[in-house]
Amino acid sequence: MPQDELPESWYFHDNRDDANRLAALVLSGKKKASSGLYTWYKDANADLPKIGTKHIVTNFNGAAKAIIEITKVDTIPFNKIPKSYAALDMGISTNPLQKWKKAHWDFFTSSMVESGETPTEDMLIVCEEFKTIWPEK
Repeated sequence: MPQDELPESWYFHDNRDDANRLAALVLSGKKKASSGLYTWYKDANADLPKIGTKHIVTNFNGAAKAIIEITKVDTIPFNKIPKSYAALDMGISTNPLQKWKKAHWDFFTSSMVESGETPTEDMLIVCEEFKTIWPEK
């Protein structure tokens, strides 16, 4: 990416409360991962995320809150997500895997409705781990 090109900017989730809550978790250093459906990339004919890619995380209104850099990318079946990864994505230490599965099953289910797809226990999840590079801690 050329030096003068801004990273892509976006917010987590699809609503104000969750977008702002998740941006705050990134700022606090608790959220260090993000999950997406592999089919989103396949259907869009888009490349999977790459290590070193930077993104601007915004709140729901589009105000920049953090810049993150991808440090690891894996594709893992939904039912094989490890507890350690769920804790990084959810930004919590109490029952992270159980809460990750519930939150992501619900989110993926609602996002698949438009395409007529339904989630499965073995659907592939693109698991991105990241570090926050701005603001500096």
